Amino acid sequence: MNALDRYRNFCVNAPDDFPLFMHDWYLDAVCGDSAWSAATVESGGKTVAVMPYFLKKKWIWTFVTMPLLSKFHGPYLLPAYRTHDNETHFYAELLDQIPLKPASFFQDFNYTVTNWLPFYWRGFRQTTRYSYYLDLQQPEAAIFQQIHKKYQAKIRKAETLVRVVDRVPAEADIQLLHRMCSLSFERQDAQLPLDFSFFERVVKALVAHDRCRCWIAEDAHTGEVHSAALLVYDQQSAYYLFSGDDARLRSSGSAVLLKWAAIRYAKNILQCPIFDFEGSMMPNIETGRRAFGARQRPYFRLQKEWSWWWRMRAFMQKH
Repeated sequence: MNALDRYRNFCVNAPDDFPLFMHDWYLDAVCGDSAWSAATVESGGKTVAVMPYFLKKKWIWTFVTMPLLSKFHGPYLLPAYRTHDNETHFYAELLDQIPLKPASFFQDFNYTVTNWLPFYWRGFRQTTRYSYYLDLQQPEAAIFQQIHKKYQAKIRKAETLVRVVDRVPAEADIQLLHRMCSLSFERQDAQLPLDFSFFERVVKALVAHDRCRCWIAEDAHTGEVHSAALLVYDQQSAYYLFSGDDARLRSSGSAVLLKWAAIRYAKNILQCPIFDFEGSMMPNIETGRRAFGARQRPYFRLQKEWSWWWRMRAFMQKH
């Protein structure tokens, strides 16, 4: 059995804190025709450590990077094996299985990784990133009270102007979600980096594995769509994966209402302990996360370049 087969077998009975984004079926969807593989470590006849990686090609170079709509990769150890000694040993074994000297390596590591020292010893550099999360293991009223009063007012206003529909996304919903996300990017003079075929493939994979639900805010009188969002989830967390709204109708507050509706669903129906906003380092987005009472949660971004050209490219992007 090769490492990829071992990884797929590992995913079948992975622990609760194994992220949705690292499951083999999700990697199949987001990587598409490009190559992804995995490194694995065995101990006592079972797989105890894994690390998936997405191999992408550009011109003559092959490099490890994050596929679109993927929040986390990085090494993952079974909970019973998360000791300093095991991390030092197993992370080194995982790294030894990465294809010899790709042009570069770029991954955002999952929350279980709190020790990146073995990567530092191999010449990697690290940047601490922040996501934002809500603790859902408290009363709903307490969660609402933590929301900034300005956002509370937006929620109450939106409840009088729009009706919220939530369901497992069908084909028409996928088209709507893509269109609303495109509108949000257009408002910022940018183009949505997700073509529809990719977008559709990922959402259909989530639907097939019962890992998503969409929310749509429709005008209470005309039925016109104000906002739409997609929530995805695993055993540990619900993730607000993407959302979009019509700039003409933003004053209704529907985008804020959809977040609150998704939070309530994650707490009361899914009974997830954590709601993850998939936070951004952008100031305006970060402010909105904190307005919901969300707390920072750090994670690591690891990078290394083997190609001289790639090192120069990385340097120029920073300066």
